[in-house]
Amino acid sequence: MSSFAIYVFGMLVLIGGLAYGAFLAGLAPHWIMVGVIVLLGIGIVSAVSKTRAKDPPA
Repeated sequence: MSSFAIYVFGMLVLIGGLAYGAFLAGLAPHWIMVGVIVLLGIGIVSAVSKTRAKDPPA
């Protein structure tokens, strides 16, 4: 399993836990979805930037 896949899987587990906690706290479902979408975007951008192969020196 690649580093990117592990990073994304961990981010999905984190987002799922936060969404479930927000649901239990009584937050409106549409705000939970907004938070999930924003966190997914942040997670993908972070995963790409952390696992991207470095450019070879010129």
